[in-house]
Amino acid sequence: MTHRIVIVGGGAGGLELATRLGRTLGKRGKARITLIDANLTHIWKPLLHEVAAGSLNSSTDELNYVAQAKWNHFEFQMGRMSGLERERKCVHLAASFDDHGVELVPARTLSYDTLVIAVGSTTNDFGTKGAAEHCIFLDTREQAERFHRLLLSHYMRAHASEGHQGTINMAIVGAGATGVELAAELHHAARELAAYGLNGIKPENVHITLIEAGPRVLPALPERISQPVHQTLRDLGVTVLTDAAVSEVTDEGLHTKDGHFVPATLKVWAAGIRAPSFLKEIDGLESNRINQLQVLPTLQTTRDENIFAFGDCAACPQPDSDRNVPPRAQAAHQQASLLAKSIARRLEGRDLPTYRYRDYGSLISLSSFSAVGNLMGNLTGNVMLEGWLARMFYVSLYRMHQIALYGVARTSLMMIGDKLSTSTVPRLKLH
Repeated sequence: MTHRIVIVGGGAGGLELATRLGRTLGKRGKARITLIDANLTHIWKPLLHEVAAGSLNSSTDELNYVAQAKWNHFEFQMGRMSGLERERKCVHLAASFDDHGVELVPARTLSYDTLVIAVGSTTNDFGTKGAAEHCIFLDTREQAERFHRLLLSHYMRAHASEGHQGTINMAIVGAGATGVELAAELHHAARELAAYGLNGIKPENVHITLIEAGPRVLPALPERISQPVHQTLRDLGVTVLTDAAVSEVTDEGLHTKDGHFVPATLKVWAAGIRAPSFLKEIDGLESNRINQLQVLPTLQTTRDENIFAFGDCAACPQPDSDRNVPPRAQAAHQQASLLAKSIARRLEGRDLPTYRYRDYGSLISLSSFSAVGNLMGNLTGNVMLEGWLARMFYVSLYRMHQIALYGVARTSLMMIGDKLSTSTVPRLKLH
């Protein structure tokens, strides 16, 4: 019987793994690979802040799972994992419905020999009062597009009010990469919207506040990166509040624990992550306080060698450290590459390699204004980058993801197409 590999989650890591396994084991008939995701299309999660600001049209950068499966010798099943039976080796999928409540795909059960869970993470609001009700999270394309629609509605109302200059207050909780990049992208969007004629709200009347509970922006990155980023944000007119933990969110704005009030009609929560709640001790698997599945260095779950987990939903230990592998795109990419080899070795009855995280540096894009970061490697050491060069390396991270999915030749053609389209089509999405 053909070995059945089921991958749950079509994010960057899960989709890369399905593609790699399809091109090798699937193409040669050595395994049957099935990818499961709740959506029909994929968009790279680090791009969602650009979708929210309108700088990126998600329809042009999305990938259709059905087509990708056809091209790369794996199967795609639309659905959301709702349960697990380890003894029977099967996963349960909930029924899928359209926007009108009509059932698209019924609930069903899929059997596996090897299961890989790569469902990513969601935003963690830490139970802050009012956060879930009044803030938008940027975990999905739908959430990013909802924010963009709300942003445009403010501009359209101001545009319709002749002779009245409007203002807009926006607050972003969390000064990690997403929060910082979103703040810069929104500042750029304000200038672009005015240039396109939506000048009922002038750029100087767009007030953006970035709120961070820690002592500095980009707390997970070296201070030599966070300092120039903080200064650039200040130069752009973004108000940056550090050491400011949010205690409550209301319709009018945000309250901090030190008694400060930040007025805001549009609020984004971009602080902290947690794995989806359904993973918490699912069928006896070990999980931590933020629902991540505990895994061994082989990326196998601690209580079931037939189940692997990786990416943001997995708590993977780092050798000689009391910290787990950080929830970053480069970690998921590295783990997908390792698992493609590991699963092939497993089918051959060979020992599995162990994962060791390699930090190749961090790059932060501040829209069209600047970029900053560091590259780390055996040949380069630790090199600080700023400006145009940093921006080029930042773009290359997305190109690496595309190469993993499409190959070098097709990605090169897409890059040529992107260059042609951006020279003739307005950058900002206005619908």
